[in-house]
Amino acid sequence: MGYVRSVWLGVFVFISIHSYGNIRLFEASSRVIQTPDHIYRTAYHFQPAKYWMNDPNGPVIYMGIYHLFYQYNPYDAQTGNIVWGHSTSTDLVNWTPQPPALLPSEPYDFKGCFTGSTTLLSGGKPAVLYTGLDFSGIQVQNLAVPKNVADPYLREWVKSPYNPLIAPNSVNKIDGQNFRDPSTAWLNPDGNWRMVVGNQQNGSGIGLLYRSKNFIDWIQAENPLHFLNNSGMWECPDFFPVSKISKNGLETSTIGPNVKHVFKASTPSTPITDYYTIGTYNPNKDIFIPDNKSLDIGLGFRYDYGKFYASKTFFDSSTSRRILFGWVYESVNNLEINSMRGWAGLQGIPRRIWLHKSGNQLLQWPIFEIEKLRMNPVIEDTTVLMPGSIREISGVNATQADVEMSFSAKTLENAEKWEANWTNPQLVCSIKGATVKGGLGPFGLLVLASKDMQEYTAIFFRIFKGDNNNFIVLMCSDQTRSSLHLPSSDYDKTTYGVLLNVDPLQEKLSLRTLIDHSIVESFGGEGKACITARVYPTNLAVDGATHLYVFNNGSQSVDISKLTAWSMKTAQIN
Repeated sequence: MGYVRSVWLGVFVFISIHSYGNIRLFEASSRVIQTPDHIYRTAYHFQPAKYWMNDPNGPVIYMGIYHLFYQYNPYDAQTGNIVWGHSTSTDLVNWTPQPPALLPSEPYDFKGCFTGSTTLLSGGKPAVLYTGLDFSGIQVQNLAVPKNVADPYLREWVKSPYNPLIAPNSVNKIDGQNFRDPSTAWLNPDGNWRMVVGNQQNGSGIGLLYRSKNFIDWIQAENPLHFLNNSGMWECPDFFPVSKISKNGLETSTIGPNVKHVFKASTPSTPITDYYTIGTYNPNKDIFIPDNKSLDIGLGFRYDYGKFYASKTFFDSSTSRRILFGWVYESVNNLEINSMRGWAGLQGIPRRIWLHKSGNQLLQWPIFEIEKLRMNPVIEDTTVLMPGSIREISGVNATQADVEMSFSAKTLENAEKWEANWTNPQLVCSIKGATVKGGLGPFGLLVLASKDMQEYTAIFFRIFKGDNNNFIVLMCSDQTRSSLHLPSSDYDKTTYGVLLNVDPLQEKLSLRTLIDHSIVESFGGEGKACITARVYPTNLAVDGATHLYVFNNGSQSVDISKLTAWSMKTAQIN
């Protein structure tokens, strides 16, 4: 109750964000820009009407309404002038814009309201912890709460008079340039709150741990929650429990014998990606220990092996799911292109995540709500895809589609040998792209393709034979023939790859791909691996001229045991 008295009853003396300025800014930033590149805007992936968006911030469900906050520049399609954009939804598919939740207004966030998280306090009242860039460019941690907790749309927020709650100083010796992105807090069995802030010290990634009795006074723990030498800066940390016995998600404070914990960090150095590691949290010692040190941050699993960054999860109490949001950035090297286009940045389709039965990795799958956009299904019975064949999937809007399929092979005798020096799957995919003939593969999908097959994005599998009579499955997303009219000097046409933990002797190779104008999200092995790509097809491959194909460029036939493709309706996106 001490926290309720000091924070919630003291709300009227909080420093208020000016509502009138919020509304004017909201109205100006809600008008869609029409440019020749408007064809690349998405139909069912979240994005603002215009300008720059990056990290998802503090997603939460409150009074039955989903809230997505996000890093937003309301003036330009490049980073800068960062505020907290805000949209609401009842289904995580259709979104309504709200006025910005947080604007730079005080000395402690004068240069920007950066990434943070939402925590539901006692009684389900939301509180936001966020990083402010102060007037001198130092990163500090701040608190904001809703002005009216009876408003399910949380349209106005006020900042704590105690801000900044945590700041670098001569005593803690924290690097003020690398101290950001407070996590969702959890309530420990001792009755005190915990939360993590991203940091680096001497090139080592660190999740600094803080404790609080009242959500205002935060004390740094003697030891970090987790760290790893020489791993670089860890930003946007996320820490949450997962069940060992159920696919259901767990509330963030859950601790118990059938619970594992996930620590995730975003690494801004090469590769720019989100790593996670699974392990055990000791609430008495306040430390997290990975189950497998060889799968720690920067070494093991990623949420996504393409363009997917600064992700954030939340517990959806209405459906007992843990849901993941992630920023999907543009494939541009020349940032002026964003300004000319008038917009930049998407959010990936929200993904449900849970622990695989092995306990070694997470599984990810698009939320079921997205399936209500499906229409006009095209279903094919079991067919054989002969060597060197390409077949069109007709009857589908190939610009915005959802495709599910499964492959298998009657024999694996023609599998190529996996070379011992192939340690980087992405490099192997680059060398052995979709046009390189193989034994078992490449086989998969050609999406956003032109009729003459000069332009396409390929998502495919290859099966190799290892040294121990085992088989190795490579999943690739090949952009070398994507965005054909665009110069490589201005656009990133990277090919992505990952080893898929599937035994082709025992399991079919499943692939689900979501196609939406300029984004291709692919889920392999029932969600064991994900690859997201951004591509910009030429006029030959848009406005009704887009095609969708299955292909097999291997020397052995493969069976398609399942193929269903849907055109996707357009969602209401802001």
